[in-house]
Amino acid sequence: QVQLVESGGGLVQAGGSLRLSCAASGRTFSRNAMGWFRQAPGKGREFVAAINWSGDNTYYADSVKGRFTISRDNAKNTMYLQMNSLIPEDTAVYYCAARSRVVVTTSSFSYDYWGQGTQVTVSS
Repeated sequence: QVQLVESGGGLVQAGGSLRLSCAASGRTFSRNAMGWFRQAPGKGREFVAAINWSGDNTYYADSVKGRFTISRDNAKNTMYLQMNSLIPEDTAVYYCAARSRVVVTTSSFSYDYWGQGTQVTVSS
């Protein structure tokens, strides 16, 4: 059974940092695109960041560019999201996702596997 499990969420003050992890099990994703999405209360799920299989190519939403960094460790079958300079608008449930394909996309509809999500709350 394929599982993606997020961890590292929590409550942080504005300007602080958090590092999210996404551990995959049940299969390897070392040749697959992966990404992070988030959903704030009352809003739809939105793209945050994505990464290709090797980690050489990364993509970010404009709202997080320069503050967030996506990375992966294929040996550990794990993906990360380093979040710095957090602002209250970053408050959301953060989901990791993986594709069955190599090509990176920013559309949530293109991702085949999803974690359960981890809450990130940024206080002002």
